[in-house]
Amino acid sequence: MKYLQRLLVVCAGVVLAGCSGNSGFSDLDQYMAEMKAKPSGRIEPLPTFTPYEAFTYRASGLRSPFEPPIKVKASDREFNSNVKPDNSRVKQYLEQFDIETFALVGSISNDDGLWGLIRGDDGIHRVRVGDYLGKNHGRITYIDDSELRIIEIVPAGSEVWIERPRSLRLDLGQP
Repeated sequence: MKYLQRLLVVCAGVVLAGCSGNSGFSDLDQYMAEMKAKPSGRIEPLPTFTPYEAFTYRASGLRSPFEPPIKVKASDREFNSNVKPDNSRVKQYLEQFDIETFALVGSISNDDGLWGLIRGDDGIHRVRVGDYLGKNHGRITYIDDSELRIIEIVPAGSEVWIERPRSLRLDLGQP
C-alpha cells in the first residue's frame, strides 16, 4: 500500500514539473501581442439590394415570335373582310391554352358521334366538331381516327383577320 502511495506522489510530481517552467511559446506570445497592437480593419457593410419587382407578361394573346409572319395580300384583305372572331360568345375551357400544347391521342365514338381525344398540359380532353381550342379562336372543323382539323382566326393587321388552317395528327409516341 505504501508502494502505491509513493508511486502516486512521484507521478503527481512529474505532472507538476511538466506544467511549470519555460513554456516554449514565447515566439507565439510575441506574435499575438504584435497582432493585437496593430489597428483593426473595417468590415464593409453589406450592399443594399433592390427588392424584386414582379413582371406580368401581357403578350400571351399575340402571335408567337417563333412562328413565321403571316403574309397577307391586298386581294386577301378584300376577299376575307368579313372574317372576324365572335367576341360575344362565351369562351370554352380549352381556349386558354396555346394550340401547340395539344396533341391528338385518339378518338372515341358513341351514339352522339365521333369525339377526338386530345392531351393538354392538364390531362386528356374530349372534343368534337364545333368546339373551340387555342388562343386564336380555333374552331374544330373535322375529326377522324388520325387527324383533327382546326380553323383559327388570327389578326393580320389593323382590324383585319384571316383564317389559318391547322391540324393535329395522331400522336402515338407518348404514353
